[in-house]
Amino acid sequence: MIMRKSKVLFICTHNSARSQMSEAYLRKFAGDRFVVESAGFEPTTVNPLAVEVMKEEDIDISANKTQSVFALYKQGQLFDYVITVCHDSENLCPIFPGITQRLHWAFEDPASFDGTREEKLAKTRQVRDEIREAIRTWLKDQQ
Repeated sequence: MIMRKSKVLFICTHNSARSQMSEAYLRKFAGDRFVVESAGFEPTTVNPLAVEVMKEEDIDISANKTQSVFALYKQGQLFDYVITVCHDSENLCPIFPGITQRLHWAFEDPASFDGTREEKLAKTRQVRDEIREAIRTWLKDQQ
């Protein structure tokens, strides 16, 4: 019997860091069990700080593209899980058709960090580590 992979969508404002990191970690840890995408309300480009801190984990997101959550919605995409990963996205999230579990994990936005490059990198690493642990914890609950 072939099991269908659950579809997961991670959403944040710009699809530039938090949702990209979340997508990458879920692919790395359980890509055999999930089809994973990420999107944003106002997609921009992938944040270079996110690219750098993910490379430290041997995960390359430098070639990733950003996409609009509304484009996915208009395409009629169905997801088993829609996970918002930023403070301001929970209330903006469109209702996806079908049976969808909605989760909200709030992480700070690396694009909003102030300070020197090293200070911004350190804060982005902290967000990366929080996301990695959230994914691992969620996966334990999915067993």
